[in-house]
Amino acid sequence: MVTFGRKGFPSMITTGQKIAMHRTERSRLGDTDLANVKFGRVFSDHMFVMDYDGNQWTEARITPFADLTMSPATLVLHYSQTIFEGLKAYRSASGGINLFRPQENIARMNRSAHRMCMPGVPEDLFLEALIELVRTDGGWLPTDEEGALYIRPFMFASDEYIGVKPSEGYRFIIFTCPVRQYYAEPVRVKIETQYSRAFPGGTGETKCGGNYAGGLYPAKLGQDKGYHQLVWTDGLEHRYIEESGTMNVFFNIDGTLVTPSLDGTILRGVTRDSIIRIAKDEGVPVEERRVPVDEVLAAARNGTLRSAFGAGTAATIAHISTMAFGEETFELPAIGERAVANRIGEVLDGIRRGRIADPYGWMVPVV
Repeated sequence: MVTFGRKGFPSMITTGQKIAMHRTERSRLGDTDLANVKFGRVFSDHMFVMDYDGNQWTEARITPFADLTMSPATLVLHYSQTIFEGLKAYRSASGGINLFRPQENIARMNRSAHRMCMPGVPEDLFLEALIELVRTDGGWLPTDEEGALYIRPFMFASDEYIGVKPSEGYRFIIFTCPVRQYYAEPVRVKIETQYSRAFPGGTGETKCGGNYAGGLYPAKLGQDKGYHQLVWTDGLEHRYIEESGTMNVFFNIDGTLVTPSLDGTILRGVTRDSIIRIAKDEGVPVEERRVPVDEVLAAARNGTLRSAFGAGTAATIAHISTMAFGEETFELPAIGERAVANRIGEVLDGIRRGRIADPYGWMVPVV
């Protein structure tokens, strides 16, 4: 099995342990209106918890969802040694429940762990935990075509210590929440050329908390001006497009889908990869490369920028209606020109919900 941890750090120990089950005495499901939940505000009954003692993962358990108790000296609160993931479970047309590409999220989280000097999670145990937790709280998954069960695995340094060093102990938790659409409408974005999200050699492709904290202030400045998200540019020159807030970004330039290549500063999106694979199989030209800001602006000015959209687990495909750069604002075409993205989205959603065959082997059954 691949080892992701630092030298001398036994990060991928296969424990062979069983997952203990402690069910809640009273489910909150009966008091929840699943048809009207707000994204990320309502949480299911249970969570998976496991601890790392400096040598191996121990005490794997599913327990009632509850608050955490920790010391004010807990290392994560001071030095941000924390990582997370996001994936979804979907109800299939036949009534079953499936996870969408969980192996990709597991692999990405272990890459994040390696970069943040944290222990990796055994892949087989990680997948088993996902399946058992979703199976336990499957009733929280909305039954309509719009709903899904969002799954949030995360890990944080749990040592009680004030000192800049990797923790020895860690806590790994997975919880779930019923969700509906992330964006209710196409989004307005602003190309950011003053603040930076990531630099070469940094943690740009790592899903760690600090990446998102550092983006809050410039994002708020954009939101104050009416924009939903920023489109980040490279940290060295601000000449190249990177990603958009919580999403990877795609541009339909004269019929070709263009998206920034993976160079270590942007997230290796699972939805991004899925869109690229479907697009190629649908006969849509795709280019993964450096995307100059000037190229996108020129396409917007001359009318060859047919559409643009963000792609991520939460939003899936979020059409961009407005794009701003400096004093310029571009209203992107809507009717008809979003056909490529809509078609890819239909195929992707059909696979996830079992309406069409899964030719890629992406779906992992839970029940």
